[in-house]
Amino acid sequence: MKAEDIAKDRRVRAYYKKGNEILGHLGFTDHSIAHAEIVSRQAVNLLKTLGYDEETQQNARIAGVLHDIGNAISREHHAEYGALLAKGILAETELSVEDQVTIISAIANHDESTGTAYDPVSAALILADKTDVRRSRVRTKDPAHFDIHDRVNYAVTGANLVIDPEAKRITLNLQIDESIISMFDYFEIFLNRMLMCRRASEIFGMKFRLKANGQKVS
Repeated sequence: MKAEDIAKDRRVRAYYKKGNEILGHLGFTDHSIAHAEIVSRQAVNLLKTLGYDEETQQNARIAGVLHDIGNAISREHHAEYGALLAKGILAETELSVEDQVTIISAIANHDESTGTAYDPVSAALILADKTDVRRSRVRTKDPAHFDIHDRVNYAVTGANLVIDPEAKRITLNLQIDESIISMFDYFEIFLNRMLMCRRASEIFGMKFRLKANGQKVS
């Protein structure tokens, strides 16, 4: 199997379908293959902007595609489960053992509760994943049934990640409808994720900045 075929693999699609179904019952926002593909593209864009080689970009792309397949087993420790599932899939590709290990390790360490950034691939995956905040990830459209995670995502009407190599800064720009949530609500939910993004940015020798409605927050 070629690396570019991984996203089309029936097992990958099945893992995401089942994992997203389970998380829906648990009240989580969308974690479908659509989320994985967004993360994959953003990780590649980040590394490309920073001048990393095609091998590193490819590893990040694959890590992005596979990073949440572990939800099919359990949300708790889904990163570690995902790494184990990914190991079997990657073993069937033409990737070198070294590249396989790089991808597996990045997947295993992308969750803020147990992991950290330690190399360009893991850092790119974390930044791409933790900054995918958007209204379309909310499953229910009835505000009466929103939990805090739903409100935070639904309140984000616009988001973009800006990589500025010259200023050595990575900025997440958010447009937030403060009639839905306050900035305090946002930080209550995403503080650990933003701290993880800060650590990931440091891997690239850069600073992480969060701006909300045009105002610097961190």
